[in-house]
Amino acid sequence: MATIKPYLRLSGLEPLVVRPETNFVNVGERTNVTGSKKFARLVRENKYEEALSVARQQVENGAQILDVNMDDALLDGVQAMTTYLNLLQSEPDIAKIPIMIDSSKFEIIEAGLKCVQGKCIVNSISMKEGVEKFKEQAIICQAYGAAVVVMAFDEAGQADTLQRRVDICTKAYDILVNKVGYDPQDIIFDPNIFAVATGLEEHNNYAVDFIEATRIIKQRMPLAKVSGGVSNLSFSFRGNDHVREAMHSVFLFYAIKAGMDMGIVNAGQLVVYDEIEPELRQLCEDVILNRNNDNNQATEKLIAFAETVKAKGKAEVKDEAWRNTSVEERLKHALVNGITDYIEADTEEARQKYPKPLDVIEGPLMAGMDVVGDLFGSGKMFLPQVVKSARVMKKSVAVLTPFIEAEKEERRQAHLAAGTVNEEGAGAAKVLMATVKGDVHDIGKNIVGVVLGCNGYDVIDMGVMVPADKILDAAQKENVDIIGLSGLITPSLDEMVHVAHEMKRRGMNQPLLIGGATTSRMHTAVKIAPAYDNGVVHVLDASRSVTVAGSLLSKEQKPEFLSGIKTEYEKLKKDFEGKKTAKQYLSFKEAQQNKVKINWSNYQPPVPTFTGTKVFDNFDLNELRNYIDWQPFFIAWEMHGKFPAILSDSVIGAEATKLYNDANALLDKIISEKWLTAKGVVGFWEASASDDDTIEVKSQKSKVKLESLRQQVKKAEGQPNIALSDFIKPASGNEHPDHIGAFSVTIQGIDEHIKRFQEQHDDYNKIMLQALADRLAEAFAEYLHEKTRKELWGYAKDENLTNEQLIKESYQGIRPAPGYPACPDHTEKYKLFQLLGGEETTGIHLTESLAMYPAASVCGWYFSHPQSQYFGVGKIQQDQLQDYARRKGMSMDEATKWLRPILE
Repeated sequence: MATIKPYLRLSGLEPLVVRPETNFVNVGERTNVTGSKKFARLVRENKYEEALSVARQQVENGAQILDVNMDDALLDGVQAMTTYLNLLQSEPDIAKIPIMIDSSKFEIIEAGLKCVQGKCIVNSISMKEGVEKFKEQAIICQAYGAAVVVMAFDEAGQADTLQRRVDICTKAYDILVNKVGYDPQDIIFDPNIFAVATGLEEHNNYAVDFIEATRIIKQRMPLAKVSGGVSNLSFSFRGNDHVREAMHSVFLFYAIKAGMDMGIVNAGQLVVYDEIEPELRQLCEDVILNRNNDNNQATEKLIAFAETVKAKGKAEVKDEAWRNTSVEERLKHALVNGITDYIEADTEEARQKYPKPLDVIEGPLMAGMDVVGDLFGSGKMFLPQVVKSARVMKKSVAVLTPFIEAEKEERRQAHLAAGTVNEEGAGAAKVLMATVKGDVHDIGKNIVGVVLGCNGYDVIDMGVMVPADKILDAAQKENVDIIGLSGLITPSLDEMVHVAHEMKRRGMNQPLLIGGATTSRMHTAVKIAPAYDNGVVHVLDASRSVTVAGSLLSKEQKPEFLSGIKTEYEKLKKDFEGKKTAKQYLSFKEAQQNKVKINWSNYQPPVPTFTGTKVFDNFDLNELRNYIDWQPFFIAWEMHGKFPAILSDSVIGAEATKLYNDANALLDKIISEKWLTAKGVVGFWEASASDDDTIEVKSQKSKVKLESLRQQVKKAEGQPNIALSDFIKPASGNEHPDHIGAFSVTIQGIDEHIKRFQEQHDDYNKIMLQALADRLAEAFAEYLHEKTRKELWGYAKDENLTNEQLIKESYQGIRPAPGYPACPDHTEKYKLFQLLGGEETTGIHLTESLAMYPAASVCGWYFSHPQSQYFGVGKIQQDQLQDYARRKGMSMDEATKWLRPILE
């Protein structure tokens, strides 16, 4: 009996056997809603019969396998995949080739597996959700007899180096072959093809690493196959098909030599390697093989060539007259206008001209920054421009630093030889800044740091989640002049009080600055200032920080400034104490008798389309950008005004427009190069309200009790004292049970890009990226709430609101978040995340103060009742605190700690 050779054997109506002598296998890519606008449009319009023509064209153009992908946020992916594959199977001229079922959602893959005849490929599975999930999905694929594409992806993220590509593929192979029992020839690795020629040095070796990883994988695991999405390689040249096609052909020429077996390509758009014009082929090889590419020279040459064949766009004419002025004027012009193009060369020229490198900083650079400070202080320059100026300054200082350090070492050695003491000057005033323990938000702190740095201060930024002792140890070690604390979540307020107490205990004398979204002048006056005697000042925004710091560091101004602050804060505290007795409150029992009046007997709650959770993984950022509320983005940059009117404002319109354009350019890059990934989770469960303000949630695993807080302030006649439990149907009879929903969204992957911008001394793009990540998280929350209302819960199917109406919350239902006015107790987040599946499912880590990490994360509850509304609990009394502590199973001390901001 003949032995069956271990080849990859696939089939549609006809077999496809991939032998060692088989040429490269083309996987047709156009039947993919994320890769073909035409195909996506036809599917969205339910023109599935017409969409078959796209598949037929791919087969006619030489595709040997057909990749089908239905991952679109506005599609029911399971239904779309099922419908299309069933139709496709009845077309013999298409169904003759094998199908590659392509999705990031395994439920869609499983739906596809039930439809195809013959032996297909699943694209893809990976270890990104852990080994156990990987094995579980592999076993299902094996049961259907499918070959699998395995992405080089684990819980730490996509493999982007040679070593990680090889390590992840080796580990996956061992699991599949030795633990799951997969045939080695049915394993296809995708070691990740990423974009090259992006202008970033760290991307230059991506193609080389893929090719080398392919070579090693084929040596170690000879029966396995290697594939990849070839079009990713040329994302930097989207819109220029001539260059993209040449890049794909050159890449495949070398990758196939290394052992690449197949790839997802547009079969009709591959040029023959030998027919690429020699100059373009040479340029493509230099970029792809990362040769002759020091300082991105090869990249720049290919970009220049691409412009000669791109028949659109006009060159921007730049006014370069300033380049003919003195080096001092050029440095000033660069600083004021935020131009980095020539800063290294101009700085070096100034260094050669001045006796010491420090003279360049103290002379022309500080002179330029003085102009920036004056313009900013007088309102003629705005925060985004200041941050750009800081980027220029940092790049210039980075050029000078090695020479300054070398001079210091020379002086040190000279003093050692002479046996004398080396006394360096005190230098600039030092400001230490930190986001307090348990809090991860630092955009505002970063902006203040940049503004202070632009005004000559030496800023020591300790980052986020910094414990009190670490802050104060560093302050004493560095002998700083000012300490600044930042925080966004309400528990951070208590931590700031703790830091102030510790400063007093240690006998410190530095002034303490307080800032951040959750802070206020009133809280600072009432809670923080009494804990420390040597100056506590609330700073409203970055533009005030310079004035405050200057007053605190001036021997002449400091006494009078602090005396004024102390008098002001004592008055605020006295006024606050007086207001305590001014408001009238109901007893907790009376407040409970004044609930929102809802006629439950005539109400039939809407039923969600599922119970349990649904994960939205690697969600399309292009979709989310349509839901961005831009107004908070401008507020983060301290530019106030309604959007889009701010773009045409007579004072700040021009700079707001530049900022908006820069933001969208960076957003384009984030999306095309896949810097960030969006992950969301939505869940629904049966729920009922009890008389004691508790919502009982019935999940598949257990019952969870959500505790709500009720308004206690005495209201006008007919006005209710609201609690969230009022909007859930009571537990009398279960024939039509009510439901509650929950969601979480997060934007992941920011850290490596923040680190890169820091290394490049680019605060402008660092802050821009953080602000955009926050906006994308909020946009994702907006999108999922809309999808919940119209589809997932479906209680407002006919809703048709504009983005402006969504921002104004003109919809039925609410999505209150734990820690915010309607449910101010952060500890309810534990229950929310328990219901959603925890950190493993949501991708969000809760800090000890219950901040969410990554910082660009949002979570909340979903209520559907038409009378549900946003509200603030306001202050509560001791009787409710005691009842709440009892219901939560907390001590009074712990309940007081978490609810302190709302205690009367």
